[in-house]
Amino acid sequence: MQTQNCDVAIIGAGPAGSIASALLARKGWNVKVLERQHFPRFSIGESLLPQCIEFIQQAELFDAIDAHGFQFKDGAAFSHKDAYSDIYFPDKSSEGWGTAYQVTRADFDKILIDGSQAKGADVSFGDTVTAFESHADGASLTVQDENGEARRINARFVLDASGFGRVLPRLLDLEAPSNMIKRRSTFCHVKDNITDTKFDRKKILVTVHPEDDKIWYWLIPLANGISSIGVVGADDTMAAIAGDTPTERLNTMLSQSGWMKDILKDAEPVRPALEITGYSANVKSLIGQNYALLGNAAEFLDPVFSSGVTIAMKSASLAAGVLDRQLRGENVDWQADFADELQYGVNAFRACVNAWYDGSLQRIIFYKDKGGNDVTRHVTAILAGYAWDKKNPIVKNPERYIDVIDRLIA
Repeated sequence: MQTQNCDVAIIGAGPAGSIASALLARKGWNVKVLERQHFPRFSIGESLLPQCIEFIQQAELFDAIDAHGFQFKDGAAFSHKDAYSDIYFPDKSSEGWGTAYQVTRADFDKILIDGSQAKGADVSFGDTVTAFESHADGASLTVQDENGEARRINARFVLDASGFGRVLPRLLDLEAPSNMIKRRSTFCHVKDNITDTKFDRKKILVTVHPEDDKIWYWLIPLANGISSIGVVGADDTMAAIAGDTPTERLNTMLSQSGWMKDILKDAEPVRPALEITGYSANVKSLIGQNYALLGNAAEFLDPVFSSGVTIAMKSASLAAGVLDRQLRGENVDWQADFADELQYGVNAFRACVNAWYDGSLQRIIFYKDKGGNDVTRHVTAILAGYAWDKKNPIVKNPERYIDVIDRLIA
C-alpha cells in the first residue's frame, strides 16, 4: 500500500478544513487535506455571520472572498404575521466586524480551499477515509480513491472537518444523541424576481409560521437575483405535510408563509428542493489521542441563527493555534484551550436556539420598544456570531439573561 507522511491530515475541505489548513500551512507545516467530493459542489449554510470574517482574515483569505462579489449582509430581519423586526449587526456590543456576506457555498468553499492550496496545503479530491488508527507518535488514515485504490496517510495529528460526513465519529463510535428535537429542513434555490421595495436584500429574512411558531422559514438573498429559501420544523410535523416530493412539500409550506409567500410570488426554481432530516448531532468528546473534531463533524445545533459556519471556523482557528504549539514541542491542554473554549460559545448559541423554539427569544426579537440600549446590543452581538465574547453578560449565562429579559418585557 502506498504511504504518504505529513504533519497534519485534515478530513474535509469545507470552511473548517480550509481555515485550519490555511493557518497551519502558513506556519510551515506539511498539511494534507482529504476531501470526498469534488469542488465546486452545492451546500447550504449560505448566510455568514460577521464573526466569520475575522477567521477568514486570520487565514489571509479575505481578499479573494471580498473580490468575488458575494451579496453584502448587514443584519437579519424577522417577520411573523403583521409583526416585523430587523437587527443591524454593526449596532452590537462586541468589537469586530459588523457585516458579512450571503454566499453561494459552491463558490465560497472553492475560493477558501483554493486559497489554502496557494499557501501550501496539499489537497486531494475524491478521497474517502475508511479507517483511523492512533499510535504513540501520531495517527494513520486509510484512504480510498475513486478507482478503489487504497493508500495510507501517516500524520502527527488528524483534524476531522468532514461536516455532516462525521468520519471519525462514525469510525470511532463517538456519536452521541443530540438534546435537540429531531427537525427537518426542506430547501432550494430560486431566481427570486423580488420587486417588493420593503424587502432588504442585505439581510436574511426569517419568517415564523403564522399558526405554528415552532416552524420557520428562511429567505437568503444571494448575488445575481438568486435566493436560498427553506422551511424548518419538527420532523413529525414536516412529515405530515401534503406532497410526494420535497418540492411539493416546500411549495405547500410556502403557501402558508404570509409575507414571504407574497415576496416570492414570481420566483422560479433553479434546482429541485432537497431535505435534511435529523440534522442536529453531538459527540462523546471533541478530542482524543492524536485527533480533534471540528465544526459539524463534532456538533450541529440548528440553522435558525446561521451559527454553523461560524462554529466551524472558530473550531478551526482554535485547533490550529493549539496544534501549532504542540507541533513545536510545547505542552498544550486540548481540553481547556480547544474543547472547553469552543463549547463556551456553542453553549451560548444553543441557549439562543432553545429560546427561539420555546418562544422567549422570539418575544424579545419582536418587542417593539427594545431601542438601542445595552441589552439590545448584547443580543445583537451574539446573533452576529460573537458568542465567545466573555465581556457580554448574556454570553456568560445565556439561559438566565434571556429569561430575565423575557420577563422584563412581558
